[in-house]
Amino acid sequence: MTTPTQHVPTEVSELEEPLADVDEERLYVASQWQLIWWKFRRHKLAVAGGVILIILYLIAIFAEFVAPYDPEAYFAAFKLAPPTPIRIVDTEGKLHLPFIYHRDRERDEETLRYYYIDDVSIRHTVKLFVRGTPYKLWGLVETDLHLFGLDADRAEQGIFLFGADRLGRDLFSRLCYGARISLSIGLIGVLLSLVLGIILGGISGYYGGRVDTIIQRVIEFVRTIPNIPLWMALSAALPADWPVVRLYFGITIILSLIGWTGMARVVRGRFLQLRNEDFVLAARLCGSGEARIILRHMVPSFLSHIIASLTIAIPGTILGETGLSFIGLGLRAPAISWGVLLQEAQNVRSLAQAPWVFWPAVAVVLTVFAFNFLGDGLRDAADPYAR
Repeated sequence: MTTPTQHVPTEVSELEEPLADVDEERLYVASQWQLIWWKFRRHKLAVAGGVILIILYLIAIFAEFVAPYDPEAYFAAFKLAPPTPIRIVDTEGKLHLPFIYHRDRERDEETLRYYYIDDVSIRHTVKLFVRGTPYKLWGLVETDLHLFGLDADRAEQGIFLFGADRLGRDLFSRLCYGARISLSIGLIGVLLSLVLGIILGGISGYYGGRVDTIIQRVIEFVRTIPNIPLWMALSAALPADWPVVRLYFGITIILSLIGWTGMARVVRGRFLQLRNEDFVLAARLCGSGEARIILRHMVPSFLSHIIASLTIAIPGTILGETGLSFIGLGLRAPAISWGVLLQEAQNVRSLAQAPWVFWPAVAVVLTVFAFNFLGDGLRDAADPYAR
């Protein structure tokens, strides 16, 4: 049974324009997924965005292994230490394995401000797969293996790729752990919004009538309320003494309950257009149930619209959690997310002396751009026959 997006091209030029780098013979015997992949890989920014997101999610999944230190480990001698440069050439111009110079902390007698100087007489080699602080990967596998580290004792010297905060905690390690919450809350929140949007929007567009009127009035009511004040009000209603896990799911549900309306509108509009199409009528005559017609025939026919909506909604959810946590209404310490880490930027002393506390904001911006580029490529590739 053929859906509107799976038609057979009638002209060679209809396929050759978006897939000009593929042989014509392979083009006409390729499957739908092959055509989608061939067109997607032509979008360089989309491929780059996908690679960046894969790396970020791998870091989030294996945060304990990638992070050189425990996120709550303190380095008393390295408070607000700047990022540590990794070198391969020493002051004499000789090549070495990647290393860092030993750092000493001194204090300005006039300003009482600490600053750090490199002791070029002492080098610490940066090694891969080193033994360090014990941890349980995903709470199951107990090990002490880390991706990288130094050949020096932690109390003597630390490696801070993104610097240290005002308490002497490694900011790179905290970013790795924060990615787990910030990236997962976007996926889970959008999946909940997707389920609600497809169910309610599908019911509204497929059945119409009084059901459609009620659902559309609910959507209009929700959309008339500004998102940020509604997020703030609902987040402020969450008990402050809730544990981290419960608060995490509470914030996720709040973000998803507000974000489903856009998806529901998209699904309803497409269902109104498709419910009288020939392939839907043929499915009814063949005895297909309504659930099968909706999920097997109608939803896949506008997959590109769903992909575009999802890729736009995920960064929006991540930004929502980051904003709420930044102003103290979302996740709170001891939880570690990019929004919680950005609370450090509210401290004037940290902001003036340590601009590297803005690294969580860089991670958020990079993730949003990567999702947008990936979404553009997937949206175009979802219909490989389009010009």
